[in-house]
Amino acid sequence: MIRSYLHTLSNGLRVVCVEMPHLHAVELAVYLKVGGRNDPTGREGLSHFLEHILFRGATSFPSSLAIESAFEVIGGAPNAATDAESTYYYSRVHPGSVKRGMEIFAAMLTEPLLAGIEIEQRIIAEEAREDLNEQGDEVNPDTIVSRLLWPRHPLGMPTIGTLESIAAIGPEDLAAHLKTYYVPSNAVLVVSGPVKNSAVLAAARESFGGWSGSIPPSPSLVTLRQSTPQIRCVQDSDSQMNLQIAFLGFARDDRRFMALRFLRRILAGGGSSRLHLRLREELGIIYSVDGAIGAYDETGCLAFDLSTAPDTLIRAVEATFEELLRIAAVPIPEDELERIRNSYIFDLEFSRDSAYEMGGRYGWGELMGVVRSIEEDQSEARRITAADLQDTARALFAPENLRLVAVGPWKRGMKKVLRERVTEYQQQF
Repeated sequence: MIRSYLHTLSNGLRVVCVEMPHLHAVELAVYLKVGGRNDPTGREGLSHFLEHILFRGATSFPSSLAIESAFEVIGGAPNAATDAESTYYYSRVHPGSVKRGMEIFAAMLTEPLLAGIEIEQRIIAEEAREDLNEQGDEVNPDTIVSRLLWPRHPLGMPTIGTLESIAAIGPEDLAAHLKTYYVPSNAVLVVSGPVKNSAVLAAARESFGGWSGSIPPSPSLVTLRQSTPQIRCVQDSDSQMNLQIAFLGFARDDRRFMALRFLRRILAGGGSSRLHLRLREELGIIYSVDGAIGAYDETGCLAFDLSTAPDTLIRAVEATFEELLRIAAVPIPEDELERIRNSYIFDLEFSRDSAYEMGGRYGWGELMGVVRSIEEDQSEARRITAADLQDTARALFAPENLRLVAVGPWKRGMKKVLRERVTEYQQQF
């Protein structure tokens, strides 16, 4: 049986222990509420840069090799990720080495050397160039759509930063960001797997008890909203058109969030999803279509991604719009709703076998203030109705929420036709 425990140390660090006695490996992670939206103007990418630099050594582990080797000894392979609102460090470790894993992460977070900045600058710049074409223009639909969703706001900037902002980051920027945001009150330590709550708490106190720092400032909230659809057509020499159709959505604690999850699955959740059936199986104009939810403190989005030949781009847009209009106008049949409901509930059940997923559910959930048990999610999923989904679709897919980006080899007249199709969507909604 899975049990979750929450403790708060005297320094403000929250410690989450998820006892999963049926497993044989432990997932250890530290979540911090700092990401791209906390980066200063002109230093976009700073949170992501700092995440990289912490792997370059600490006082007790003076190199990246020392950190990697220390984790290897305890069965681990450390990794990290930064998104718009959070940064987290994680590794699988042997159940008998949880305390040692905490000690390594504590050293990285509290005593980093902040070394190798120029080398890391070059590495991150190469990563950033993957989103640019030969002319230096942005061609990553995710980045371009974010700018349309949240213009003139840090959420609209790439988490990795720009070539200019990456080059501008110096040691004083990294040190200041570390001091401001890498503080115990802004972090959650989570341990999930075959562990005991009392042992985890004792190890956390010993490893992280000396960590200190002031409460960080709150980020600026999104206030600007567009009243009309936004379109960007970007020229690129690729052989396909890369299309993203996104809609400004809901904050992560919105009451409609479960319905949003269902809509993503119904439209682009696999082989039986509506867009897959329409665009691939019926029309044969794509290989795959993906749907992704973005959810933040005060805003969010739902985005659909696909690639198609230039000659079939307009047809792909038309067919996608047709499916969106249909799901907003016609209640979802009961058999389709039940299929999606069962799939979601069973996926939740399967997640009980993953220390990583349970760590995210209770650790990241605690960081963001949205902790929910599997049973709570399953119970809400059972209550979702076709009317709930239709109401949510009507609110979500309203034309003023639409952000469309297409990147590829544009041909004469295509942009005009695309804009006409968007206008038709507005009129038909």
